[in-house]
Amino acid sequence: MAEPSEAEASGPEIPGVDASIYIDSSALAKLYVPEAESESLDAFLRGRRGLMISELAITEVLSAVARRKREGELRANQANRIRDALLADADSGSFALLDLNPAVHREAQRLLLTTDAVPLRTLDALHIALALSGASPHLLTFDLRMAEAAAQSGLNVIEL
Repeated sequence: MAEPSEAEASGPEIPGVDASIYIDSSALAKLYVPEAESESLDAFLRGRRGLMISELAITEVLSAVARRKREGELRANQANRIRDALLADADSGSFALLDLNPAVHREAQRLLLTTDAVPLRTLDALHIALALSGASPHLLTFDLRMAEAAAQSGLNVIEL
């Protein structure tokens, strides 16, 4: 993640988004692997405090990077640089790292059994439970199914 300039210190404003934000793997990946939404996401997050991720998100991003490497979209040295940058940012305190503990699993299990309108997948339920465990009122995702389930669970879904 690039360091903010003074002019960018708080990122663009989105009404009502002034508190902590849980970033799922679909959004986190865009910070390290250039995609269509990467620039707007980086601009939105630049200089913000209270950004939360999980080891689950890190593992999912690195799985996507490995898949792209196998498919020839990334070279091995590019994949290693992405891994190193992501882990360095996680270790640096750029993000609060949320713990995937038994209480998060219990909440995810509850969500799986009570979110009837959206067919919730396991990893999506875990990400929503992680956001709730971090007391984050906001979830940043590019996964439309997760976004719908997160909104039904009381989270404010950030759309960029």
